[in-house]
Amino acid sequence: MTIGLNHSTGLNHFMTSWKSGNDLGIGNYSFKIDPSGFPQVFLYKNLAKVWRAGLWTGQRLSGMPEVTHAYICNASFVNDDEEISFQMGTTNNSIILRVVVNETGFAQRYTWNPRDHRWIQIWSAPEEDCDKYGYCGPNSNCDKTQMYSDKFICSCLPGFEPKSPEAWFLRDGSAGCIQKPNASVCESGEGFVKVEHVKGYASAYYEMNGGTGCLTWHGEMVDIRTYTYAGQDFYVRVDAVDLARYRKNGGHNSKKLMMVAIVVVFVALICMAASAFYLRVKKRGRNSPSLSFIAPSTHFEESLHEKSAELLPLFDLETIAATTNNFSADNKLGQGGFGHVYKGSLKGMEVAIKRLSKSSGQGIEEFKNEITLIAKLQHRNLVRILGCCIEKEEKMLIYEYLPNKSLDSFIFDERKRLLLDWRRRYEIICGIARGIVYLHHDSRLRIIHRDLKASNVLLDAEMNPKISDFGMARIFGGDQVGADTKHVVGTYGYMAPEYAMQGHFSIKSDVYSFGVLLLEIVTGRRNAGSHIESPTLSLIGHVWDQWTNDKAIEVIDSKLEDSYPIAEVLRCIQIGLVCVQDGATDRPKMSEVVAMLGKEAFLPSPKQPAFIIKKANQGDGTRCSEGIASINEMTLTMPHGR
Repeated sequence: MTIGLNHSTGLNHFMTSWKSGNDLGIGNYSFKIDPSGFPQVFLYKNLAKVWRAGLWTGQRLSGMPEVTHAYICNASFVNDDEEISFQMGTTNNSIILRVVVNETGFAQRYTWNPRDHRWIQIWSAPEEDCDKYGYCGPNSNCDKTQMYSDKFICSCLPGFEPKSPEAWFLRDGSAGCIQKPNASVCESGEGFVKVEHVKGYASAYYEMNGGTGCLTWHGEMVDIRTYTYAGQDFYVRVDAVDLARYRKNGGHNSKKLMMVAIVVVFVALICMAASAFYLRVKKRGRNSPSLSFIAPSTHFEESLHEKSAELLPLFDLETIAATTNNFSADNKLGQGGFGHVYKGSLKGMEVAIKRLSKSSGQGIEEFKNEITLIAKLQHRNLVRILGCCIEKEEKMLIYEYLPNKSLDSFIFDERKRLLLDWRRRYEIICGIARGIVYLHHDSRLRIIHRDLKASNVLLDAEMNPKISDFGMARIFGGDQVGADTKHVVGTYGYMAPEYAMQGHFSIKSDVYSFGVLLLEIVTGRRNAGSHIESPTLSLIGHVWDQWTNDKAIEVIDSKLEDSYPIAEVLRCIQIGLVCVQDGATDRPKMSEVVAMLGKEAFLPSPKQPAFIIKKANQGDGTRCSEGIASINEMTLTMPHGR
């Protein structure tokens, strides 16, 4: 494969996508070289840059660390008076390589497996937020390792600060960073700070230092990201104050001391929080097995208003009514068991406004629960809550607006499911799993969601998943991992057996729900409902039957066609079955699930799942003795969009 520009002939080689999987016309995406400045390879959507392959390092493009001379592929770059070109080949003539730009906006590389007669995907871009061009804006750095914590993946370069602190706090880094005010860089003790393992770039003037392999930039730095091992080093010029701060106590030692200080402060804060939590619980008594912060109050409205003001920005009813056009039907996004959701705009940002139904007595507790929970949570795979409104009889929550709505509107729709190729589905699965790990293990308090389902996973503009609707969630403290309740809440098809039948919920209840959701994403089918080709009444039963008969490949969504790595998909099916095992103790923790998805942990063989209910009429005319149990005092929601 060769792309590039021939100066003599004017011929420009580049790749374009099809319009769709069935339309071979010229599509919106192209893969080509930008010859201006220091030439680089870009993936474009029309004229907009989507992904950048980075600078040529002599062995590879810095944004493609997977391409080395020692692996399947090799690469070369030419930049002389005759041509500017990038070439990719194979290390062995027997290897057949295929590079494509597909209609969904990905550049992908495949090799041919002659034994199985199929193409195997070995590379795809962009794969994550940090791959997206300019995701963190100018003069900032995107570090994907932060996505596994509650930290923002964007950070300003040394000597810079967020251009819009408010947007930065809300995890929107698109405005980037600007140089700190009053910075002095004119022979006043200024110097350079080293930034390691990055994909560097500039949108302004550059100089090539002949013979040294170095580039010098002047202007804003755009599309910088950190790699764990690959990438290049560059130096940012800072003033004397910042330079002294970075040099204090000498390089790595200062970093270690800083880390120690952070850990000490963090532990102290935990101890203080734990002490306060213990005293608070002690005052309330020890009768409730669930250490939820939600408690009845004789002055409910006053306490609710105080709680909201303490945790979230408050908006007045007049402002909310104006931004939703007085809650008009045209602004309505959907509805759920506790009210309606409307689209609006506050402070120039699109938002989703959840309006609690006045007739929902149970919903008031859920509303207060969401305020208590979500305001304390910060993770890229959880929906962000931006404020609330409590006025007169109105109670509303303001969330970030997610344009692609809920996951169920995609995976259960025959047409829209075509937009979810395997790579996108896999990223959605992993994102949901990371969000649950944060709730169970990494947040300050252990949180059990209790209503994980496809309609409670929302998708942002880039199809990143965000878990929503914490009205039924419960908080635990200390080492507590479960509790019992007489009031079972949840959604048919997603509830673990021990919860549905006995009222016992735990972190393993969420694991079960995740397993159901994973299997729905892989198959494109709802768990609830009969399957014609299977003698069982659920998707879980159907997948289990096919798995035990070595036919698991037949449950994979046909909309994926053959564009997926079969081993990875089968691994996901096995993980899903491991998560929905009948015994809660047999199910893994979500941290173990994430390791399994990353192929970093042993994957056990699944035992029979729960709720394998046979259809009443069998082919031999007999009736199955199994039935569906009737459960009293249960609140169920149907698994449809809210």
